[in-house]
Amino acid sequence: EVPFFPHYAVVGASKDQSKFGTKVLKWYQARNKDVTPVHPKEDELESLKTVRTIADLPAPTETSVHIITPPKVTLGILEQAKALGVPALWLQPGAEDETVVSYIKENGLQDRAIYGGPCILVEGDGVLQSLQ
Repeated sequence: EVPFFPHYAVVGASKDQSKFGTKVLKWYQARNKDVTPVHPKEDELESLKTVRTIADLPAPTETSVHIITPPKVTLGILEQAKALGVPALWLQPGAEDETVVSYIKENGLQDRAIYGGPCILVEGDGVLQSLQ
């Protein structure tokens, strides 16, 4: 169970409305969550100011980070998240592979990470309710 945090970040949103990352970002917006998109190049997504990396988040230790990226990218984000003390990570299906899962287990991140299963767009409301 990943506890409730006041801030959220989405890594993997883009200007492409059809992509899952953008749908996840909009999911948080629709629920009036304090969400920050993380994007290396764009300055703004869905009318929200972006940050370049999770290291640029205003309060990484109080932010739940949602990851919708290819596994090679995910690995780098997990390394950053561990160094920054990010308390919660949700990897959308497809963001992980064996290397990513091994990293999570070897670095003791299991209690901070949701992976290998639930999609926020399907199960997010139930998860949020269980955390309130």
